[in-house]
Amino acid sequence: MTPRVSTFSLRLPNSLKAAVERMAEAEGTSMNQFLVMAAAEKLASIQTAESYFAARRGRGNLDQALAFLSRSGGEPPRSGDEIDT
Repeated sequence: MTPRVSTFSLRLPNSLKAAVERMAEAEGTSMNQFLVMAAAEKLASIQTAESYFAARRGRGNLDQALAFLSRSGGEPPRSGDEIDT
């Protein structure tokens, strides 16, 4: 079964359009297919980040994390690890 598609105009700066055309040609695909894949990759990236951070938010305790980060002790910096101030 063929997925339903819709058509719309897209305004791109000339320089961006030219870069997309070059990249699509180098990939051996059409500009349309290149942009479809770019949009799909961007959506997947955003959705993955959102779900990852949502899961992480529910796992921890902010007060404990801040206490851990502000604790004293530990090893002094090794040679070459110092921060110039």
